[in-house]
Amino acid sequence: MSDNCNHHEGCGHDHLGNDLGPQDSLFSQIDRPNVIALNGAHKGSVVIKPWNEREDNSQYLESDADDQLILRIPFTSNVRLRSLLLKAGPGGKTPEKITLYANAPHLDFESVNDRNPSQELEIVQGNSVGEYPLRTVKFNNVSNLTLFVPAAQGDDVTRISYVGFLGHWTKRNEAPVVTVYEAQANLADHEKIQGMDGTYSNVGH
Repeated sequence: MSDNCNHHEGCGHDHLGNDLGPQDSLFSQIDRPNVIALNGAHKGSVVIKPWNEREDNSQYLESDADDQLILRIPFTSNVRLRSLLLKAGPGGKTPEKITLYANAPHLDFESVNDRNPSQELEIVQGNSVGEYPLRTVKFNNVSNLTLFVPAAQGDDVTRISYVGFLGHWTKRNEAPVVTVYEAQANLADHEKIQGMDGTYSNVGH
């Protein structure tokens, strides 16, 4: 990315020309079967594509009743997000902006305005994938991410054809920590201490 894009929230230019995909792509860490779209005319998972399909417009997510859209994206690991990758539109079907909420898996259209977003991005119209830098301090330990589109840029519906992320991930520890607490001491399990009840025992005696 150029220096201008490093300091701009809404850089819509395509700096991602490597056909092998960026090494810090988080595609493999997205729980694709459980991606949910609210007010979506299609399954939310259609926009989660491998890197080599990012420019494919045949599969897309479009809003249904109006131009608002919510996309809930769970991850299979704990991720640290650096950038949002987005391909939307064309034209007036491009989101006006996208607000992102980290670790808020149950947000809907009624509750989304009651919570402060982790970041808000203005979306630019374009024909290629745009990279939008994120404030990593706000997305440092993310297990799920909610994207909210409040309006399209003039059309009655919003259309998104690709969503991806750049960043780092760490394996989630699913095993619970088991701690056993003794509700009441069992004297048979413990050595008697000298001076207690006038008795004393020692190993080997």
